[in-house]
Amino acid sequence: MNYTIKGAEGLPIDIDISFVENSHQPLVIFLHGFKGFKDWGSFNYIAQSFANRNLNFLKFNFSHNGVDIKNPLDFSDLKSFGENNFSKELFDVDCVLNWCFANLKEKVDLDKIYLMGHSRGGGIGIIKTSFDNRIKKLASWASVSDFESKLPKEKIDVWKERNVIYVFNSRTNQQMPLYYQFYEDFIENAELFNIENAARNIKVPTLIIHGTNDPTVNFEESLSLKSWIKNADFHEIKNADHVFNVVHPFNEDNISLELKKVVDLTIGFFKN
Repeated sequence: MNYTIKGAEGLPIDIDISFVENSHQPLVIFLHGFKGFKDWGSFNYIAQSFANRNLNFLKFNFSHNGVDIKNPLDFSDLKSFGENNFSKELFDVDCVLNWCFANLKEKVDLDKIYLMGHSRGGGIGIIKTSFDNRIKKLASWASVSDFESKLPKEKIDVWKERNVIYVFNSRTNQQMPLYYQFYEDFIENAELFNIENAARNIKVPTLIIHGTNDPTVNFEESLSLKSWIKNADFHEIKNADHVFNVVHPFNEDNISLELKKVVDLTIGFFKN
């Protein structure tokens, strides 16, 4: 089922939900990462895998992720991408949660709302879970442990002067803009966006999964999260990269053993 709601600055959030046949089952809400989108690679396969195991699965595009509803597989709105920031992503998660509680009470168990985030989405999920008691479980896949370290400190002066820097997307060969407001938003809300502080405040069951060969978010970041989140269920995935050895576009016939393991571990965690 597909839905569209309003997100940050009134821009649309495109939602799809894989519902299970039985009503009032848990709902997993998936948060994609930087340069990500809800229909990337294996994400539809993952959604169906969860639904097949009696877990409703909701995934959505952040309002400013640069993917237009009319072009769900392309970064066709680079202006919105450049205007994204952490505050807008947190706002979007809240919009999705509010919408779920207003519209899905006949379909899902609202006492069992779970967040699952990949990469930057993992960091956003940790922060949101730390202060929103509607979230009862959290799973992080290849999550970042620190937003500040990802900022290009050596480029701040140039960034401010030009109002924009560019991030290269090797998959699409696009130079993707990041406007200076992204840095300003982080500095203004640095305490809120401190993942360590948020992680130490998490009280709900948490799963941490990370590949040992992740070239994008170092495996050591998962060890930091493990040390901060009390009693977290931790799994390292040997020889797995940032997306657990699958690619976009995705071919289910070529699914990796690593991704299968991650999916099984996560479903088991949410159903336990």
